[in-house]
Amino acid sequence: MYTLGIWDGHDSGAALIHDGRILFASNEERYTKRKLEVRFPHNSINAALRHAGIKPGDVDVVAFPTTDLSKTISRIFPQQKESYYRFRRRKMPRPRAEGLMHYSKYAMTSVGPLPLCRAISKYEVSKELKRIGFRNFQILSIDHHEAHAATAAFTSGMDNQLVITLDGIGDGLSGSISVMENGEIERMESISGGDSIGIFYEQVTNILGMRELEDEGKIMAMADYSFPFSLKDNKLRHFFRVEGTSMKAASGPIRQYDGLSRIAWGMPREQFAYMAQQVLENTVTEFVSNAIDKYGIGNVSFAGGVMSNIKANMSIRSLEKLKRWHIFPHMGDGGIALGAAMQAEYLVNGISSYEFNDSYLGDDYSDDYIRACLKKEKGIHFERDGSKAKHAAEIIEANDYILWFNGRMEYGPRALGNRSIIGNASSDRVKDKLNTYVKQREWYQPFAPSMLSEDSTRLLNDVKGRDRFMTMGYRVKESAREIMKSVVHVDMTARPQMVGEENSDYRELLRSIKMRTGFGVVLNTSFNIHGMPIVASPEDAIYTMKKTNSRYMFIGDYFVENKVRSGAGK
Repeated sequence: MYTLGIWDGHDSGAALIHDGRILFASNEERYTKRKLEVRFPHNSINAALRHAGIKPGDVDVVAFPTTDLSKTISRIFPQQKESYYRFRRRKMPRPRAEGLMHYSKYAMTSVGPLPLCRAISKYEVSKELKRIGFRNFQILSIDHHEAHAATAAFTSGMDNQLVITLDGIGDGLSGSISVMENGEIERMESISGGDSIGIFYEQVTNILGMRELEDEGKIMAMADYSFPFSLKDNKLRHFFRVEGTSMKAASGPIRQYDGLSRIAWGMPREQFAYMAQQVLENTVTEFVSNAIDKYGIGNVSFAGGVMSNIKANMSIRSLEKLKRWHIFPHMGDGGIALGAAMQAEYLVNGISSYEFNDSYLGDDYSDDYIRACLKKEKGIHFERDGSKAKHAAEIIEANDYILWFNGRMEYGPRALGNRSIIGNASSDRVKDKLNTYVKQREWYQPFAPSMLSEDSTRLLNDVKGRDRFMTMGYRVKESAREIMKSVVHVDMTARPQMVGEENSDYRELLRSIKMRTGFGVVLNTSFNIHGMPIVASPEDAIYTMKKTNSRYMFIGDYFVENKVRSGAGK
């Protein structure tokens, strides 16, 4: 049985499951080159079918999440969705009715799923699928937070667990608490969309002049450049309160937006960011703590966009009552195509556990294809490299960086060693060059380290479990700060990827680094230009190499040197 999950909203994508195994998962942005794409995921669907070697008619079940009023209207009128996408990403002139557009969004998304909306959404999605050849399939609509919960619970490897989802809003809710025992998952509690800590943080992002649903990580990073102060002096502390396992906003989203705007007007943006981050961390940590107490379960899995905030996750990890934890690596809405497919498999076949040792679920390319792409390009030299890990380590140790394209593309927002830019973890020069000339992004955004899993306790404090997916913040040991100075944030934390046997080629590179420096740790950032999706294909990689004036790339089994370079990127 083939089950296809699709998502046609913010960060649209598709995922394919066959007989209890995840075959493929990817997002539409990788193909259209529009960050956080919202269009129907035709390219992702085609890539999934191509990878499995099947046709649309071979798919038995198609599942999609979210049938609330706002999403249903956007399915009927795709141009409305496109217009808001351009507005949110600031790809259009600032409209005079900017405030009205925000307020209408909050009013529309607060209306949850209605029976008529569910029927209309099923019709619209089925119509689009039939256009591309799907026939005789069963279609299932999945609740938004059930899809989030499935991604967390079914990939965690924990038999009995608490499952917590927190995001902006979907199907009228901003969060949920479920319990999974003996393969059965049951929702116990929900948080209304009007009490969304995720929307609160989105609004802060927008008020500070950044793009909501995209730049929240910048707010988290910026917050650490404020002078610290206590919660009692925080002017935002009254916006949220926790009552047991309920999260309560002081006012609805529209009044909240106005209140936040007034407070932000009179203070530095770093200070406002600090206040918002402090409220988020304290609220979410207290909520999780109370949930563990109420249900008596110390194993917890998490999903939803709020869980991309690694500083909040770090605060949660400090809870002594938390025994084991798992955060699904594609925690935002970009991951719910897979969640919809998983929930459908659970409903139809009772499957509630998947092997999930890595997130390398996307496209792969043969060396023959890579060679054909390289041969078309002028101004580059390439050759097969039988010792690429050793060669790459030599370049990195010499205070340079490399582009690294290898194996299947990662699923989710983090590059995890298959579509990565890799540099020296102890070099400020490399960090500054990458930030300014290659990534072309804000100076205060930190880079993240990849490290051998066995070195994590030598470099980091309070390691609890192994984070393979860069979902958690850790304090860097004083003795390791010089070794890791290009990947340590101003508050002396880092967001590591702890690499085990799931990626043999990347692990071999880290071993080669360790032989030279004593520690298997590198700077790892996504292979892209800031504001663009992570590269998907060899063509993308070559284009980005030239666009950024980068000198060295390892792609498949080939070493590539850019011979035509100019400007500051040299």
